Amino acid sequence: MIKTEITEMFGVKYPIICGAMMWLCKPPFCAAISNAGAIGDITAANYETEETFRAAIHETRSLTDKAFTVSVTILPSLRITGEHYKMYLRVCAEEQVKAVVVSGAPIDRACGIEYVEMLNKAGVKLFHKVGSVRHARHAESVGYDGIFAAGIEEGGHPLNDDVTTMVLTPRIVEEINLPVVTVGGIANGKTMAAALMLGAQGVMMATRFLTVKECNIHDNLKKKLIDSQENDTTLICKSIGLQARALKNRNVLEVLDLEAKGASLEEIIPKIAGERISQAWETGDVDLAPLMVGQSVGLIHEVMTCKELVEGMMKEAEEQIALVSGKISNQ
Repeated sequence: MIKTEITEMFGVKYPIICGAMMWLCKPPFCAAISNAGAIGDITAANYETEETFRAAIHETRSLTDKAFTVSVTILPSLRITGEHYKMYLRVCAEEQVKAVVVSGAPIDRACGIEYVEMLNKAGVKLFHKVGSVRHARHAESVGYDGIFAAGIEEGGHPLNDDVTTMVLTPRIVEEINLPVVTVGGIANGKTMAAALMLGAQGVMMATRFLTVKECNIHDNLKKKLIDSQENDTTLICKSIGLQARALKNRNVLEVLDLEAKGASLEEIIPKIAGERISQAWETGDVDLAPLMVGQSVGLIHEVMTCKELVEGMMKEAEEQIALVSGKISNQ
C-alpha cells in the first residue's frame, strides 16, 4: 500500500481526490467515492443558501464516516456572489469539514485574510488549486496547508499560463514546502504513478469520475466520453478571461465562433450558463452545453464502480512503480 502525506492527512487508503463538478458533486456521489477509499467532494456552488449547503454536509456525513473535501471556486458567476463565498467558508469552519479546496481567486484577496485564519483555527485543511509557481508561493505565504498543481490538460478552468502537468508538478514541489497534489491528465494507475514520481503526494481527477456508475449523468454522455479521444477537447472563453477546457461539440464551436467575431461577455455567457450544463447532464444532449472535461478523456475506456476504479488505479500504480524499480541497476 502506498502511503503519502495525503493518505496520512486524510486517513484514507488511496491518495485520490475527486475534483469539483457543478451539479454532480453532491452527497450521494461524494460519499460513494469516500466509501471506496478515495476522497469525495461537495461542490459548494451547487447550493445557494446556507441551509441547503449545511444540510449537504450533514447528509454526506450520514452516508459516510470517511473524509471528504468541499470545493469553493471563486470565479465570476451569474448566481454566486461574494457573500456566498464567505458563507461557504464560514459554514465549513463551523462544521469543521476535513478540507476546503479553493480554485480561482485566493481567499485572502476575495474574502479577507480573516477567513484563512478562521479555517486554520477550526482545524480545516486548506488547499489552493493553482496553475503556476507564483500562485503556489502566495498560498503558502498566507497559511494554506497544501497545493493542487493543475496543468493545462485539466477540464474546467486551467490557468492561462498553459503549463503542463509534467512541468508544473515538479516545479511547485521544488519551490514550496507543502504537500502537492497533481491535477490534469490523471485517469489511471500509470498516470497516478507518474505523478508520484514527479513528487506529488496524491492526484485529483474529475473527468474520470464522470463515467463511474455512481455518477448521475445520462448514459449518452458516458458513452460520448468513452468514445472521445485526447484531442477531442479544446480551450474556450480565452477572449473574456475565463479560459476553460471543454469537449468539442456544437455548443463549443458556436462559442469559438462568437469569440472569433469579438463577441462580448454578455453575448457569450448565455451559451455557457450553468443551467445549460445541468440540463445536458440530465437529458444526455451532447451538444447543448460546454462539457468541462480534460484531455484525460482519451484514457477512459469503460464504465465501472467507484470501488473498481480506485482499487484498480492503486494496483496499477503499484505495479508500474515496481516495474520501474526493477529496471534500476545497482552497478
